[in-house]
Amino acid sequence: MSMKIGIVGGLSPESTVTYYLHLTRRYAQLFGGSTAPEIVIYSVNLEAYHQYRNQGRWDLVTDDLVKAIHHLEGCGVDVALISTNTMHKVFAEVQARCTVKLLSIIDATIAAIQAQGLRKVGLLGTRFTMVDDFFTKALTRHGLDPVTPNAEEVAMIHRIIEDELVKGIFTEASRAQYLAVIQRLIGEGAEGIILGCTEIPLLIQQQHVPVPVFDTATLHAEAVLQYVLPHHTPV
Repeated sequence: MSMKIGIVGGLSPESTVTYYLHLTRRYAQLFGGSTAPEIVIYSVNLEAYHQYRNQGRWDLVTDDLVKAIHHLEGCGVDVALISTNTMHKVFAEVQARCTVKLLSIIDATIAAIQAQGLRKVGLLGTRFTMVDDFFTKALTRHGLDPVTPNAEEVAMIHRIIEDELVKGIFTEASRAQYLAVIQRLIGEGAEGIILGCTEIPLLIQQQHVPVPVFDTATLHAEAVLQYVLPHHTPV
């Protein structure tokens, strides 16, 4: 029996589309025709999460994510995703309060980096992803060496995410600023770049960067696809 996928979406709407399109298009490629997986998306209020996060109320972030996943569980999903990097700060706490299996965006990213045999990688994302240690600690635990932007660059990257990318605004000027940071990280020895915010791949793609880039949204969506494939039941 095919598995049903649950996605906590809206974090932001722009990147939620990435997950949906990747899963449906890949399924059609693999099985032909109009074959698609069963997907339930529970879209949350991004502004509430921004307020909780900015106030340091990660307990409220956790509560809201648990509520969202419980809704997905009520819809009968077999596996679920939280479609954002930043909120993975409380991934373990959320999983502990939910029955359904959650797949981690960080685990999916680490697996992709290791598959390419890289060690030193640059990390871009929201201020919380770059400065808080939940992502970098996971990388170092797996023998990787993360490098992050400096304080001025962190502020710029975060501002563009908040003011532009989550609102569907993509400009050449912002791309140029991001690429300047990426080039500096490469100069510091980064062998690859983690696009550690699910909106950044909408602005920066592999064609723009001379080293491998790791699109965390696509890697996360592919991870759940690989998880459910063995259970696919043809129509």
